[in-house]
Amino acid sequence: MGVDLKDVVPRTEIDFAALHGKVLAVDALNALYQFLAIIRQRDGEVLKDSQGRTTSHLSGLFYRSINLLEMGIRPVYVFDGTPPREKIDTLRERKEHKDEAKKKAIRAKVEGRKEDYAKYSQQMLTFTSDMLAEARDLLTFMGIPYIDAPSEGEAQASYMCSTDKRVFAVASQDYDSLLFGAPMLIRNVTISGRRKMPGKNVYREVVPEQVELAAVLESLSLTREQLVEVALLVGTDYNLGVKGIGPKKALDVVREGSFSSYGVDETLKGLFLSPKVTDDYEFSFSSPQSDSIESFLCDKRDFSHIRVERALERLEKGIESVIKQETLDQWF
Repeated sequence: MGVDLKDVVPRTEIDFAALHGKVLAVDALNALYQFLAIIRQRDGEVLKDSQGRTTSHLSGLFYRSINLLEMGIRPVYVFDGTPPREKIDTLRERKEHKDEAKKKAIRAKVEGRKEDYAKYSQQMLTFTSDMLAEARDLLTFMGIPYIDAPSEGEAQASYMCSTDKRVFAVASQDYDSLLFGAPMLIRNVTISGRRKMPGKNVYREVVPEQVELAAVLESLSLTREQLVEVALLVGTDYNLGVKGIGPKKALDVVREGSFSSYGVDETLKGLFLSPKVTDDYEFSFSSPQSDSIESFLCDKRDFSHIRVERALERLEKGIESVIKQETLDQWF
């Protein structure tokens, strides 16, 4: 879900060309949720194979990753590990919300309300351990590296961005990586093109956005700890926030030095300022296993052989270019 800071955080639109040659630590679950939400059939249903298994996340992961490689962008996916215990209440509330959305989606489908069905079906998105395992398997076959975080994937990605000179930015739709200390956040990497605005018959062009932590803090006249306080007042994955306080009001409260008077558990700041991460990781790209990909996607998941074969040609070229770049990087 992430913290809602879009109304106060300055963002700069960029072109994908500006990311050429860059390594991006991609918040894997965030990207997979985007694929699941966007890649749908005309009736609003997710893509499924003949056995009824969801495949939207695999389609997005496969084709979007290839697009990024063709643009010279090197994605390294970072998966969540064990969530902090403070997140348990949030996860429980999300499940309740999804259960309610499922009921509304079923009712809307029966009554023929297509737009409502599409809206509620997106709200009931969930991932199983099998779906996450499938994503990891596909990345392995593609030769694209992934890392399993000890806890929050976005915290690990942010740590990599701030300490590993190879990693340029975190790629995520959420702003939490700024709270975790990522120097650079790139939004709209795993989605592109025209997108329908929620609840409106209006479309807009989605382009990458660059958010630099230093520029955010300077613009808002805050320290990183104060930015975390703003987030905690608004509400994060670890707390509900304070009723009636949005991002702009939260800014005023923190600037006035009144954060402590609102009863927010201040120990929660440590979850952002000192998250559980590891430096015991490595990543590199490798040649794709084309036969395994065809077997996995086409034979077992009913993907089109023709489309996958065409995509494999692009994947092989993209990976080859990345491997050459990695070799060159070792000399500098």
